[in-house]
Amino acid sequence: MKLLLVDGHYYVYRSFFAIPNLSNSRGEPTNAIFGFTKTLRLMLKHLQPKLGAVVWDEGVPQKRVELQPAYKETRKEMPMPMVPQLQFIQETLTPLLGFKNISLPNTEADDLMGCYAIAACKRRGMEVVLATNDKDLYQLVGSCVKVYTTAKADLASPKDAFALLGENQVTVKWEVPPKLIGDVLALTGDSVDNIPGVGLGRKTAAALIREFDGLEPLLANIDKVKSARTREKLANARDQILQNRKMVDLDCHLELPVAIDDLRIEPDYPKLIAALEKCEFKSLLQEVRDEAARLGAGAQGNLL
Repeated sequence: MKLLLVDGHYYVYRSFFAIPNLSNSRGEPTNAIFGFTKTLRLMLKHLQPKLGAVVWDEGVPQKRVELQPAYKETRKEMPMPMVPQLQFIQETLTPLLGFKNISLPNTEADDLMGCYAIAACKRRGMEVVLATNDKDLYQLVGSCVKVYTTAKADLASPKDAFALLGENQVTVKWEVPPKLIGDVLALTGDSVDNIPGVGLGRKTAAALIREFDGLEPLLANIDKVKSARTREKLANARDQILQNRKMVDLDCHLELPVAIDDLRIEPDYPKLIAALEKCEFKSLLQEVRDEAARLGAGAQGNLL
């Protein structure tokens, strides 16, 4: 059994900026809707999961704001043309594509995705795929958790359409095993989330974490670091580093708002076709119509 967990906001943003200047005859922007629909349908084609959910940010946890009040303050406002599209995607499109929407107040998507991944992994034989670009979630990769990506840099061959990054691939990508990625991030910070670094790049940070086999041994043996400049940076920023480590640690102790058994993917083809007709998509709409007809999904009344 395969569970697909999709980082909703990431894919909406990516779609919006990847496909500019697309709208229907009423002048309503549809670029994010088009890209998001294509992306989720590609995931279904590539992975063929039985279970799935789109997970959304709904504010930030108070504990992270208390640790670092400037957390995520540098993020720009959502572009106005994206606002109605996001609402349409969440309220209409995602359920019609067969996915449950999952979110909790004052909770980030990566924490919820982590909770579901760990819960699913406890079930023997269940595979979890995380569709995301969130650095923190790479910490979860292991025997039953992989990250789905279509980024060219992550593909084994230019002919590949996607890749599933397991423990070996993530270790090569990050230069440390998944369980030590949080230690690397504690040193480098994360400019996307406005978590300050200590003046070390990712390669240097990864080399230190490998050499000392983790953050705690590194901080306990700063005097053994070869570079005097690096020793100074680590000593001066010790408290910041420990705080950063708490910031990037996933909260995987939340109660699941929807049971895993209730995440079966069940598209509603007739209503999905009607929604895509309002968006005035052509090739995508025909793809869905053909698929519905092939599956005998009760959408024949909308096929003409």
